[in-house]
Amino acid sequence: MPAPDPRPAPAGARAPRADARRNRQRLLAVARDAFAATDGKATLDAIAREAGVGIGTLYRHFPTREALVEAIYATELDTVVASAPALLAELPPEAALRAWMDGYAAFFAAKRGISETLRAGWASGTIATPATRERITATIALILDAGARAGTLRDDVPAERVTMMLLGVFLSTRAGNEPEQTGPLLDLVADALRPTT
Repeated sequence: MPAPDPRPAPAGARAPRADARRNRQRLLAVARDAFAATDGKATLDAIAREAGVGIGTLYRHFPTREALVEAIYATELDTVVASAPALLAELPPEAALRAWMDGYAAFFAAKRGISETLRAGWASGTIATPATRERITATIALILDAGARAGTLRDDVPAERVTMMLLGVFLSTRAGNEPEQTGPLLDLVADALRPTT
């Protein structure tokens, strides 16, 4: 289930009712899955119907298809970034890094169904250009720093290079239509980040 929208309500505005928040979260979850299953071709009517709400409710939350896609992307990105501290609290840094890579891979794969709308929206300015790469790199840096302090991850690899390696894995496996290669390649990246003894 998508995380609640972290953006504060405008000054003087009432917080959304609980049922409105539930509807929004349900619409985001259904739309994310529908776009992934149909390679971005799902209709807004079908999404509203599957979410169990009227089309008017969908349009109240997301006045355009672009607004819905932007919200899906932002919610999923927030989830990937926010997962790192929780993973570090549960796992050793090297294991947290590998688990986080799987989450980032899932985010990247899910984006496939909405990528055309995102690109068009970013180009036209109807969708705000997110600081995705900067946020992902900062998250990787957080995990690498924890691993360096623990002595289980190298301290001489900039986080930006890890971001580039991960993007290379995702783009190459997608271009070759070989999603089954993603896990083994991520294992190689994770192994390359362990200190040599």
